[in-house]
Amino acid sequence: MIGRLNHIAIAVPDLEAAAAQYRDTLGAAVGQPQDEPDHGVTVIFIQLPNTKLELLYPLGDDSPIRGFLEKNPSGGIHHMCFEVDDILAARDRLKSEGARVLGSGEPKIGAHGKPVLFLHPKDFNGCLIELEQI
Repeated sequence: MIGRLNHIAIAVPDLEAAAAQYRDTLGAAVGQPQDEPDHGVTVIFIQLPNTKLELLYPLGDDSPIRGFLEKNPSGGIHHMCFEVDDILAARDRLKSEGARVLGSGEPKIGAHGKPVLFLHPKDFNGCLIELEQI
């Protein structure tokens, strides 16, 4: 059911400083900031040869990233995103196996313009999982 790793998301307390570190220190291809109001974040994608990194910064007072950064002021890995062929079929299968889908359970459009869902970290060894339909 699960496909390739699409990206690893890292919550950061300073988006520009983090982007500069990956661009200037590590020589990575760093994209432009992109606001995602439906998810309460501003993101920057970093292209790697085999996957992407997604830098996350809070957008608005209700951002879920704000709470993460309050608990982890230096930032840290927030989630991993895996690709799936059919997000509704994946959701239904996971729910039948007892996994909890966060939010309403209905996919939202993510930063790549594709449907996404998030799975509860307590069901996946403490790791928040994002599924993205390809």
